[in-house]
Amino acid sequence: MGEDEEKEDIRKEIKELSEKIDKLEETLSKISKPYSDIVGYMGQFQSVSKGYFRLLDLYEKHGSLSPEIIIPELKDPISKEIVVVLFNKKEQNISQITEELKKRRGTASRRIVREKLQSLMEDNIVVCEEGSKTKKYSISDEVVEKWSQVLGLPK
Repeated sequence: MGEDEEKEDIRKEIKELSEKIDKLEETLSKISKPYSDIVGYMGQFQSVSKGYFRLLDLYEKHGSLSPEIIIPELKDPISKEIVVVLFNKKEQNISQITEELKKRRGTASRRIVREKLQSLMEDNIVVCEEGSKTKKYSISDEVVEKWSQVLGLPK
């Protein structure tokens, strides 16, 4: 056997080994996929469990999950109720907010609601989006992000 034939045999063996390695990698990838999925699911489960226990802890400490937890500077009861209304029902106009406050508190005035909304907007707690006919109010992204952090939820 000549030197060229030996080199050719070595090249063939290397090529065959390379093909076997490729097949082995492919097989290992297929086999490991379910385990990788399980690890991902376990991570999600841990995250959800962590959030759940965090909620229980907050509820135990504060008696409820109220806006004061994330907005401690919120002292006015009407403003607190407005924030709760906007957390529960996103993008509400003044009439809708006033109606919801009447259901919760028995009375509410559009003038007072407008004043409180103005103050909440100045404090970057509430934002206003002007539509073609009415203004819609919602909780600011900053407050939503704080709330998500407090609850341990992903953004």
